[in-house]
Amino acid sequence: MGKMLKEFKEFAMKGNVMDMAIGVIIGGAFGAIVSSVVEDLITPIIGAIFGQPDFSAIKVGPIALGNFLNAVVNFLIIAVCLFAVVKGINAMKKPAPAPKAARVCPFCKSEIADDATRCPHCTSELK
Repeated sequence: MGKMLKEFKEFAMKGNVMDMAIGVIIGGAFGAIVSSVVEDLITPIIGAIFGQPDFSAIKVGPIALGNFLNAVVNFLIIAVCLFAVVKGINAMKKPAPAPKAARVCPFCKSEIADDATRCPHCTSELK
């Protein structure tokens, strides 16, 4: 039993498990923010423009088609919000600098240091 607890502790304390747990917690908090933006900001604006944006009264027999339409509209609004956030975050990221091409000896075609005055492979003098 002690060995199993030790193995579980090692598993739980691995970096990737902790990173995933933090990501899930932050994702839940971010989901609450996005839901609030949809419910408290965007939906009232849509309601002011197009009338009440609640389709829950639409029914086709026993099928509550309006609830499905509400879910689809909420999904689309959340998807657009997430797209905008991800696009903004990606725009703030600096691109990685391109790796500098290696200097090559013009005589033996071996890689050499940038500050070399002679090729260490063929001993040719470099300019």
